[in-house]
Amino acid sequence: MQKLGKRHATNMAKIEKRIYEPSEAIATLKDLKHAKFTESVEIHLRLGIDPKQGDQQVRGTVTLPHGTGQTKLVAVFAEGEAEIEAKKAGADLVGGKELIDKIKTSGKCEFDVAVATPDMMASLASIAKILGPRGLMPSPKNETVTKNVGEAVTELKKGKIAFKNDDTANLHQIIGKVDQTPEQLLENLQAFMDAIRRAKPASAKGIYIKGATLTTTMGPGLLVGVN
Repeated sequence: MQKLGKRHATNMAKIEKRIYEPSEAIATLKDLKHAKFTESVEIHLRLGIDPKQGDQQVRGTVTLPHGTGQTKLVAVFAEGEAEIEAKKAGADLVGGKELIDKIKTSGKCEFDVAVATPDMMASLASIAKILGPRGLMPSPKNETVTKNVGEAVTELKKGKIAFKNDDTANLHQIIGKVDQTPEQLLENLQAFMDAIRRAKPASAKGIYIKGATLTTTMGPGLLVGVN
């Protein structure tokens, strides 16, 4: 049997095997001994959906009131007025076909999320095999293909996130950092769960949210009641 580290053993001793109220779970997580870096706070959901059915995918976007605590590097594929608009909004990387050619040549994507104007999507097809596996391909479904690139960049910088279930009917999302206040983390959690409820597929039957766990990057998980 693997021996628990001192920090992990100390943390586990503070965890009870029961379902916590959200505010109580957040307070408990903040009271744990954390790693030497600023850990993220994560929510992991077990959903009552069939992930093999196209009409039972849970996906959407939501702007967390206090952001995730992470600085997102936003790339925008645009030309002309849209390129100028993206730069004014604070995009970290902006360009058209020359940026696409650069990525095609280097194979590198030095950004966390990509936005594109609709007219750029045909050109982006040439690097879809680079962007797609990394989850960076712009898509109308997560509102990253838009004519309003300035607004999209602003929302992403403020804490807008996209979520989607995995192929095991689970969904994982960072909702903040342990150095945020309990109130900020709770408001972020509530905003995220509201979005999850709105995203419930009409064809999903039975219990929608079967289980939820709050945890930190390196910490133990706490079962939490979110229904």
